[in-house]
Amino acid sequence: MLLIGGVIFIHRCCTTDEQVVVIEEEDVRYRLNDSLSNSFSELSTTKSMEKYISRWMARNNIRGASLAVMKDEHLIYCKGYGWADKEQEREAEVGDIYRIASASKLITAVGIMKLCDEGLLTLDSKVFGPEGILNQFAEIKDKRATNITVRHLLNHTSGFSRRMGDPMFRTADVIRWQELDTTPTADEIIAFQLGMRLRCAPGGTAQYSNVGYLVLSRVIEQVSGMEYEKYLQTHVLWPAGCYDMHIARNYYDERYPGEVKYYGHDEERIESFDGSGEMRLREYGGNDIRGLQGAGAWVSSSVELLRLVASIDGKPGVPDILSAESVAEMRNIRRKGDYALGWARYNASNGSLIRTGTMSGTCAYIDYRDKGISYVFLTNTSSYRGASFTNSIGRMVRDAMTRVKEWPADRDMFVAVPQIETDDTATAPDDIS
Repeated sequence: MLLIGGVIFIHRCCTTDEQVVVIEEEDVRYRLNDSLSNSFSELSTTKSMEKYISRWMARNNIRGASLAVMKDEHLIYCKGYGWADKEQEREAEVGDIYRIASASKLITAVGIMKLCDEGLLTLDSKVFGPEGILNQFAEIKDKRATNITVRHLLNHTSGFSRRMGDPMFRTADVIRWQELDTTPTADEIIAFQLGMRLRCAPGGTAQYSNVGYLVLSRVIEQVSGMEYEKYLQTHVLWPAGCYDMHIARNYYDERYPGEVKYYGHDEERIESFDGSGEMRLREYGGNDIRGLQGAGAWVSSSVELLRLVASIDGKPGVPDILSAESVAEMRNIRRKGDYALGWARYNASNGSLIRTGTMSGTCAYIDYRDKGISYVFLTNTSSYRGASFTNSIGRMVRDAMTRVKEWPADRDMFVAVPQIETDDTATAPDDIS
């Protein structure tokens, strides 16, 4: 009966007109966040690693964190550390969801590559100008901007200037500068950016750009005919087995079920993003987190984010949601100093891919290895050190994992809930099929 039902499900999903309805109403597949708990990773062999991570968290005043570990596309360990919400005395669990900041760019890049696989887009497609995807922007100060392609936005070589800072984190200023009445929309932020001269011609030296990934969010909407979040969920995330990933909300009382509380590195308040003049914490109203869209607004658990990574790695264990050509293209760095597409760094010598994210109240670190151990580490606390602190997370987790003498064998929590250990002997996972 399960086999017949699966065939019917796949057949229905092949028709795009029914895809959303089918997935929302009939999908009964294994849901990671709802099925896993810290108790499944209470292992004698990982206790030394956990003590190391907990001590690091205490030294850096990190309230809560989550770690998911994968080997050979098997989810072998996942656990929450510390507090999801200290004031409410809610301990961190593995299914908690966190803002992932610029790690969101990886999700956006996968969405772009999916559109390429669907034949709706190419990486060389022009974005602006009369024949561009977003041809509604008629006022472009620097006509070189009409040469910006999708690839330029993905690898941060669009040439966008940061002379006025990052407008996505200066929305209150943009309201004043542009004499707006409300929080600027995505198109108003893009129009503001296009009102400045480029720093260099498109395709020149790479310079990190959040606005570039906001533009890509609008490209996805324009080409797909769907809202950005809905397209990514129905065409990328749900097919990858990720059901609890959403675009963030701005305030604590708007948080999703299972979402952690965020803790900035100080109590300094800044002017609210909406131009009201109120002074708010950066992580709750100071910045327009939701407005970041594909540049930095996704929330996810560590296990679902790792599941997405396994779905775009070109290996056969977890079915890929992208073509082999698109998976390879995301790693394609044409010039030294350029970024990979969606990924921050790619080291061809050891097959490692890195994606990080940081902003007030959160840090995210994705470390994928073609061979060996891959992991996702998320925190609900930021550091005054900013991006340099996030980069140090990679070294910390790798150091911590050297204390694990043996990882669990014959276990894959991507597909089955394991039995809880009752002694020092590892057990095989239950067969839930």
